[in-house]
Amino acid sequence: MVSEQDGQITTDGELGVFANDTRFVSYYATFANGQSWERLNSSATAYYAVRIYLTNPELVTEDGPIPQGTLEFLINRVALGEGIHEDLDITNYGLEPIRFNLEISLRSDFADIFEVKSHQLVRRGHIVSRWDNEQKELRTFYTNGDFQRCFTYHLNNYTSPPEYGNGRINFEVKLAPGESWHSCCYYILAETARDRILKSGCYKISDELDKLQKKWHAQATKLTTANEDIYRLYLQSIEDMGALRLYDQDLGPDTWIPAAGVPWFVAVFGRDSLIVSLQNMLVHAGFAHGALKKLASLQANEIDDWRDAQPGKMPHELRLGELAHFHKVPHTPYYGTADTTPLYLIALHETWKWMGDEALLHQYRDVALRCLEWIDKYGDLDGDGFQEYKSHSSQGAENQSWKDSGDAVVYPDGSQVQPPKALCELQGYVFDAWMRMAEVFTALGESDRATELRTKAAQLRRRFEEHFWCEDIGFYAYTLDSEKQPVKTIVSNPGHCLWSGIASPEHAARVVKRLMEPDMWAGWGIRTLSAENPAYNPHSYQLGAIWPHDNGIIALGCKRYGFTDEASRIVRGISEAASYFSNYRLPEVYAGIAQESGNFPVQYSQANVPQAWAAGSVFQLLQAILGIQADAPNKSLYVDPHLPKWLPDITLRQISIGNASVDLKFWREGEETRWDATVQSGEIEVIRRSWHPHEV
Repeated sequence: MVSEQDGQITTDGELGVFANDTRFVSYYATFANGQSWERLNSSATAYYAVRIYLTNPELVTEDGPIPQGTLEFLINRVALGEGIHEDLDITNYGLEPIRFNLEISLRSDFADIFEVKSHQLVRRGHIVSRWDNEQKELRTFYTNGDFQRCFTYHLNNYTSPPEYGNGRINFEVKLAPGESWHSCCYYILAETARDRILKSGCYKISDELDKLQKKWHAQATKLTTANEDIYRLYLQSIEDMGALRLYDQDLGPDTWIPAAGVPWFVAVFGRDSLIVSLQNMLVHAGFAHGALKKLASLQANEIDDWRDAQPGKMPHELRLGELAHFHKVPHTPYYGTADTTPLYLIALHETWKWMGDEALLHQYRDVALRCLEWIDKYGDLDGDGFQEYKSHSSQGAENQSWKDSGDAVVYPDGSQVQPPKALCELQGYVFDAWMRMAEVFTALGESDRATELRTKAAQLRRRFEEHFWCEDIGFYAYTLDSEKQPVKTIVSNPGHCLWSGIASPEHAARVVKRLMEPDMWAGWGIRTLSAENPAYNPHSYQLGAIWPHDNGIIALGCKRYGFTDEASRIVRGISEAASYFSNYRLPEVYAGIAQESGNFPVQYSQANVPQAWAAGSVFQLLQAILGIQADAPNKSLYVDPHLPKWLPDITLRQISIGNASVDLKFWREGEETRWDATVQSGEIEVIRRSWHPHEV
């Protein structure tokens, strides 16, 4: 439920009550004798709950005026699995008895989430509302062929009975001085009128509602530090990660897949799920288990151009709304992404390195083989050894890497690059996937397959250097265009080539230096596009804005090649940006405006908040500073800490690796970083070892 701060849902915007990619409520307002209530204050009290305090304007009634501020109108909302529960409470703080009408107005447009996001609403017919006076509920039905949705607004536990007239639900409220009035309201969101769950009680914040979140907090890695920005950012990120879990009963206990973000991406997203899984290894491996299992079940097994699917390809996005139901959009699921398939292999390997469970490799061996076959057969469109993408669908995505907005890939003059496009980070992801899977197949006893993958990785790295390195700009090309010419645009993407380890050490140094120059480094992070490019716009989605997850990956890349100062600088920039946002909750993306006196980060207008890989970015940022690497199969955990002056100490407790749990403490002594490890359970050896690029 997304509302204004006073609890109302205004029309013609992006607010509403959503479920299964459908907006069930598009308008909500409350009135006292026809006048709007006045907001006093409001706040979320948990990730699933909000409390709103309202008061009355001066009211003219049959019994005389009610002075402004006489009444307190308290709305408590709780989001539940079956819908929204509301407690409405009105208290008379005046000296005289009062009587007035409380009116509630609701409308449902049943718009598809794609329509809401694009602001291209199609007014639907076949919407019928009926008031059931016996049940005391307003029911609104929508039918389009075999697609049905039903919204029920049910009243219960009321002090005075509701009536319906003139399109509004009405209560006559009579209150003596100091007396209170109450009603429960249920938003029941269903596919048909038969699908309904009603509970009779009034909902308050309780241990019952909090138990899943409390369990998550109990299992997740704990952090303490003297740095307030890092501490609060970490706590909020843990809270948001728990809130974004999508529960699927088929996945088993402590096995989740994350919603990509609220409100637009409460759905299965392949790329996001895998990157969030990688981010959360330091915190909890439950996301990785869920992502690997769910995405494997959706792996494509046939060519379907409408959905940009080929055998072995991993899905991009799964939707359940009306447009998907009638195949007016290809998201059933849609496979238009070139990076999810190699990222799946990277996540599989990393999960094994943290869990140490070889059974995991046997379980997903065939899935991995199909991924590898897709990379060779379909990811490389023209057989030149590089990964390219081009949509085959009439409604397919123009861009199919993480920068997936339609205008994201530009030449140095700001003009658009036409497909097919061979983005630099795609080559890095495949290189990393091959190197990791070589280690996996070695563990499985398939040495010939492992040798073949290492050989292919070495060849890819050599050809990558030949075709992507641009000596004249001291940077890797953003992409090869449709003519296989390097696009020499300065963007953040080559930072991902550091993370994957495909970059040569001598060129990596120049990439890091270039990323930290003023046109890319904004102070609160690295921009997606150079401020010197004609297409640059700090408030755009991917043409100059800053993405926390992008910076987390780049920081890990800096660490891999030994650039600890630059990694620390990125961590500080992102954590300082977080301090400007409410509760240290990082949005999906914020403007690339420069950090300077009197300035502050500006959230992107349609950003998801909370958003999973924005929340998870702090985990990778900390991993970059501390140099934490898991090797559970060999009962080892590696650290390489370099604490900057602004982060004098940090302690991580309850890190799970294999069957062990370990506490790590880091602190500065002069210019040196000291550390200590305490194994709480299981068998693990903690060793200091620096990161390095993949050796092929």
